[in-house]
Amino acid sequence: MVKINTIFKRLRGKRILILGFGREGRSSLAFIQKYLPHAIVGIADKNESAFKNLIINPNNPTNPTNPKLYFGENYFNAINDYDIVLKTPGISLLGKNVDLSKITSQTDLFLEEFHNQIIGVTGTKGKSTTSTLICHLLKESGRDAILAGNIGLPVFDIIENINEKSIIVFELSAHQLQFIHRSPHIGILLNVFEEHLDHFGTFEAYRNAKLNIIRYMGEKDWAVTTDEFSYFASEMMLHTINYQYYDFDVDWDRIPLKGEHNKLNIKAALCSIQAFGVPVDEVLPYLKTFKPLEHRQELVGTFRGVTFYNDSISTIPQAAVAALQTIKNVRFLLLGGYDREIDYTPLVDYLLKNPVAHILFTGKAGERMLSMLEANDYQGDVNKFKDLAEAFEIIRKKAKTGDTCLLSPAAASYDQYKNFEERGRVFKDFAKAF
Repeated sequence: MVKINTIFKRLRGKRILILGFGREGRSSLAFIQKYLPHAIVGIADKNESAFKNLIINPNNPTNPTNPKLYFGENYFNAINDYDIVLKTPGISLLGKNVDLSKITSQTDLFLEEFHNQIIGVTGTKGKSTTSTLICHLLKESGRDAILAGNIGLPVFDIIENINEKSIIVFELSAHQLQFIHRSPHIGILLNVFEEHLDHFGTFEAYRNAKLNIIRYMGEKDWAVTTDEFSYFASEMMLHTINYQYYDFDVDWDRIPLKGEHNKLNIKAALCSIQAFGVPVDEVLPYLKTFKPLEHRQELVGTFRGVTFYNDSISTIPQAAVAALQTIKNVRFLLLGGYDREIDYTPLVDYLLKNPVAHILFTGKAGERMLSMLEANDYQGDVNKFKDLAEAFEIIRKKAKTGDTCLLSPAAASYDQYKNFEERGRVFKDFAKAF
C-alpha cells in the first residue's frame, strides 16, 4: 500500500464529523477507526435509522473514541462542534448556513493524495460507461487499473489496493466534485445537461460543480472535453484534448456499445488513455470484449413477439432522445417518474417530429410531458399508468408481433423506486413474464 500522508495531515488531531451515514459515510468511519483510532468522531444524519447496524464498543460505550451520533431535523447543528466535516455526496448544503471552510470529503482528500494517478470522469450522462470502459481497456492490456467512485465503491475502500503503478479510474458525480480543491491528472468532462436541480438549486451551480473536474488542474494535467467546454479550459490555460475531433482505427460495427453517444464515450476513453501515456494501439483490440452496463439501452429479450429494452438510467430528456435514435422502430415508450422540474422541451420536440405509436406516462414528470405533447396536438396514442404492472397490461392489450418496447423514462425513479437500478430490474421481470 502507498503512503497516505496528505490525508493523515488533513485529519490528524482534528475533531471529525461524518455528515451523512450511507455507504460512503460508513466507509469513512471504517477508515478513521483503522488509521486514526484515537480521533474524536461524530456522525450526523437526518434519519436515526441510518445508525441501525452501527456497532459501538460494548466494553466501553462511553469511550470518547466512539462516535457521537446526531439525527433529526437539526442534525446540521453538529457541524459547529467539529473542526472538519467529511460530507457524503447525498447531503445537500443548499440553503444551509454552514462554514464551508470546514467541508471536505473522501473525494477531496483522495484527489489531493493520489492526483497524479487518477483519470477522473464526469458528465450528466455517460460517465459510468466511460469509466468502466477505461478500466476494462487498461486491465485487459496488462495495467494495474482500479475503478472506484460514483460507480458504487467509495475511494477510501480501495486505498489498500493502490501501489505506485496503479491507475485509478475515478467516476465523479457533481455532488462529489462540488467541494474539491484539486482536479484529477486527466479529467474527462463529457457533457452537462439540466439535472439534480433539487440538490444544487440552479443549473449554473450544477454546471460549476461539474467544471471543477478541470478547474484545479496543474500545468502537467490534461482536460479531455468538447467544444462546449474548450473555452473554459483555454481560459485556464490547460492542456486540452477535444475528443470530438479524434479519429481512431475502430471497426464500429464490431463494438458492443451502440449509438452516436457511445462513439463519443469511446473517443473520450481512448483520448484519456493516450493522455496518460498508454499507447492507444495496445488497448484498441479490447473494445470488442467490453460488456455494456446494465440498465443502459439494455436488450432484455423478445417475449411473445415483443422486444424489450431497459434504459432505466435515462433520467433526463437527452438520454431518452439518444435511446430513440439508437434503438430502431420503437412502438411503445415508457416515460415519467419523479419530477425534478427539468426542461422537457428537447424530448417533446423530438417526439413531435418523430412520433412513437404508443407512449405510456407515469408520475408527475410524466404528467408534465403529456401536457406538453397534448398542447402541441401530438397525434400518437397516449396512456397513463400508475405502476409497471398496469403499464404491462396496456402493452399486452395493444402490442403486436414485431413491436419494440423501450423503458427510457427521462425522469428520476424516487417516486416509486429506491433508484434507477430497482426500476430497471422490475421492468425486466415484467418483460420476461410477458
